[in-house]
Amino acid sequence: MRTTAWLAAAVVGLLIAGCAGFGSAPSQEERLALAPTGKLRVALYTGAPASIVQGATPNESKGVGFDLGKDLARRIGVSFEPVVYPSPGAIMDGFKNGEWDLSFFGPTPERESVLNFTEPLLVIEHGYLVPAGSNISTIDAVDRPGIRVGAPQGGSVNASLKHALKSATVVASPSVPAGEEMLRSGKVDAFAANKANLFGLSDKMPGSRVLDGRIGVDEVAIALPKGRETGMAYVRKYVEDAKARGLVKAAIERAGLRGAADK
Repeated sequence: MRTTAWLAAAVVGLLIAGCAGFGSAPSQEERLALAPTGKLRVALYTGAPASIVQGATPNESKGVGFDLGKDLARRIGVSFEPVVYPSPGAIMDGFKNGEWDLSFFGPTPERESVLNFTEPLLVIEHGYLVPAGSNISTIDAVDRPGIRVGAPQGGSVNASLKHALKSATVVASPSVPAGEEMLRSGKVDAFAANKANLFGLSDKMPGSRVLDGRIGVDEVAIALPKGRETGMAYVRKYVEDAKARGLVKAAIERAGLRGAADK
């Protein structure tokens, strides 16, 4: 408990220090581009250390997107409003309805058609989780006839699966946390996602294993809707500053994120 409290305090300290050292406040035009409603609505998806892991109260929530989104709102000078969805695909549905201002996830062809992205904040391996007792021991063994692979609806791992799987069948999951029930019930034989999410699921499933190797990578960046280019220069500078000052590293440690990869 003391370690958790110390780590949370350290993250807050780093974020405050970063706020003090980051250039100037945004111009009025930049602020309007980033937070047109007067608050920064940050789209996040639940159960993902790179996005948000919800706590019993908002103050107990954590995640790279959650911590950095909150810090970015403070720097802009507006209130922070996390808009939480069950999956990355649901985030894109929310985008169509104008429900959020920016998000933390990686580029895909669908997303890049309507969103602009910063440079990545971090890169996470894509892989597979198999349940206890599974006879699947390598990533190559997943691609066999009759094997069912769960994957979060709209998640970037689906692009990796198109290249990795020729014989196995992909089964859409409504969310990352739903992967646990799909594996336990035998609805799927393996679950695919970025490894940060897989390790989180594995912690809840004794005997389950995240397989060695990777089928791709997940880049986590800040995404803004096209048409808000005025705000892009500001968030690009923010990404550079957050990495240089250790804010990204601190958020990763507080979220307990595992599976980060070299580019």
